[in-house]
Amino acid sequence: MTELNFDASEIDTSAPHPARMYDFFLGGKDNYRVDWEAAEKVQALMPQVKETARANREFMHRASRFLARRGVSQFLDVGTGIPTEPNLHQVVQAVVPSARVVYADNDPIVLRHAEALLAGAPEGRTAYAQADVKEPGKILSFARDYLDFDQPIVLSVIALMPFILDEEDPYGLVAQLLEPMAAGSYLMLSHVTSEFDPAIWDRIDAIYRAGGTPVRARHREEILPFFHGLGLCDPGLTLVTQWRPDSDMRITEPVAVYAGVARKG
Repeated sequence: MTELNFDASEIDTSAPHPARMYDFFLGGKDNYRVDWEAAEKVQALMPQVKETARANREFMHRASRFLARRGVSQFLDVGTGIPTEPNLHQVVQAVVPSARVVYADNDPIVLRHAEALLAGAPEGRTAYAQADVKEPGKILSFARDYLDFDQPIVLSVIALMPFILDEEDPYGLVAQLLEPMAAGSYLMLSHVTSEFDPAIWDRIDAIYRAGGTPVRARHREEILPFFHGLGLCDPGLTLVTQWRPDSDMRITEPVAVYAGVARKG
């Protein structure tokens, strides 16, 4: 368990933040007026954005449960976001109570709620690292204290890479996180796409840029390289609601997010 040295002064409420906007889209309460106003501007351009956020969250539930049922009991979740139940550890520890989950995020408001991420099953283990995906070495160094890198690990990167611009080498960052993981490890990734309505994305990007975090939607052909060298599990890289749908899904209509799960080695 990491030290949770939270300082409320680190939370900037003068500008919208993507994690708090996402929390707003999910119906959460850890957001401020500046986030509501920005989120409502996005919703005006993309009316189905709340359903998109929920469908993305439901993919995380299905994919992590799918991998836990395959016997993988270690998860590294980068870009965790504000806790929203059920969190990843709750999903996988319901299948494998001894599962270990390491969360990593660079947002101080996530740190404020990290204790919710550390309350796992007594047989398992959870930990939280205050770290940025742009520092893969720092994340991996922390994770080695909690996860066995000689055994398969799931790298979960849910709705994070749109906030990494091309010049920041998003594909290289994912590859660096995967590189030390054992054969039989998995990548679990979702990514918003501009294919549905490309005309709105410059305007959505401008809203996020105003808060200091540009957003880069990508086409399917630009998302597929994240899985380079890995074996995609059926049904491959699909729209998020088409990835192994089940009866628990609340959002079943297509939304502008691609998702996939792939195996290393």
